[in-house]
Amino acid sequence: MITAHPSLLRDLIERCETLTRRLALQPSANTARQLDDAAYTLCVITGTRQLDTALFVARGQMAAALHRQRPLHR
Repeated sequence: MITAHPSLLRDLIERCETLTRRLALQPSANTARQLDDAAYTLCVITGTRQLDTALFVARGQMAAALHRQRPLHR
C-alpha cells in the first residue's frame, strides 16, 4: 500500500487540528474554507471520506512509518 510521507501527514494533521480549534474559537468563512481544503487533502491521501477517520488513519500511518524506521530492539 502506498502512503504519504510522514512529514506530510504530520503537517496536514497539525493544520487540521489548528484550523478546527481556530474555527471553534473564532468562526469565519475563511477558516472554514481552509479547514475544508486541508480535510479534503488529508481524506484523499488516506483514502477516507471524513476528517475524524482521516486523522485516525494518518496517525496510524505515521506510527507505522516510525516503527519501520526505528524498530524496537530487545
